[in-house]
Amino acid sequence: MVPVVQAQPMAVAQTVTVTQGNQWATGVCDCCDDCSVCCFAFWCFPCFQCSTANDFGECLCLPLLEPGFLGASFGGCSAPISVAMRAGARERYRIHGSICNDCCLVCWCYSCVWCQLAREIKKRKQQFTIVTAQTTTTGMSIPHPQFIQYNVNAPRY
Repeated sequence: MVPVVQAQPMAVAQTVTVTQGNQWATGVCDCCDDCSVCCFAFWCFPCFQCSTANDFGECLCLPLLEPGFLGASFGGCSAPISVAMRAGARERYRIHGSICNDCCLVCWCYSCVWCQLAREIKKRKQQFTIVTAQTTTTGMSIPHPQFIQYNVNAPRY
């Protein structure tokens, strides 16, 4: 009896990891990167803040708790909700920074910080399509690629 040798198809697996950088996608003063965000903030800032909080997954009314929200502005220096939102975004998206930096930016660039936060949330919510395929040896049939959509920026609870 002659031994029969069969060749097993070789499969090559490839892992693709999509990561965002550990910096803000846009700067505090980069309003022209997304004019729709800045126009919304300019024309109705209270509505813009509530919308941004909602997009971030927080209560729609959270910005209403900010001292001076609908009244006179305190220069942003007593804005705990804004500082908490910025710090929360840094934590969720693993952006380098410090609470001291957050406090200073909120104090001196209040509306610009909210615009930056809205742009970051918008960019991080975009979905990525990753294509995976299986490679086999010559002579074997190659399966069709699978299309899988992942939301890599989903909140981590």
